Amino acid sequence: MAIGFQVTFDCSNPDKLAHFWADALHYKIPNPPSGFNTWNEFLKARNIPESEWDSKSAIEDPEGKGSRIFFQKVPEPKIVKNRVHLDLNVSGGFSTPLQDRIDRVKAETARLITHGAKLQREMQTQDEYWIVLTDPEGNEFCVH
Repeated sequence: MAIGFQVTFDCSNPDKLAHFWADALHYKIPNPPSGFNTWNEFLKARNIPESEWDSKSAIEDPEGKGSRIFFQKVPEPKIVKNRVHLDLNVSGGFSTPLQDRIDRVKAETARLITHGAKLQREMQTQDEYWIVLTDPEGNEFCVH
C-alpha cells in the first residue's frame, strides 16, 4: 500500500513561498472551501484572528498526482544548509542527449530566477548536468 505524504517547509513568509513554489512546480494555491470566495473570507468566518492569517499556506498539483506542499511560519530564520531538498527534473532523463538536457535545465533555471530563485552553482559530470538554486528564503533545490 502506498502512503500519501506532503512536504512541509518552515519559513518566515508562507504566502510568498507558496506562490514561488506554485510557479516553480506548475502547482496552484488550493481553492477555499465550498461556500467561500476567498481564504480570508473563510478565516474570518472561523474567527481566526487576522494576525494569524499569514501563518500557513499550501500548494497542490492541479492534476492531483503530485504531493501537497505545506508552508508554515516559524519564528527562527534559516541558519544552515537544508537536510532535505527538492530536485526538479526537467531534462528528459538519460535518453535525451546531454546538450539537450543542459539547454532544458538552463531554460528552466532562467524562468525560476525571474520568479525569485537565486543561482548558487552549476554542476556537471561526464554524463550529468544540474544547477543548484535557492528559493526566496534560501532553501536549496536542484534543477536536473
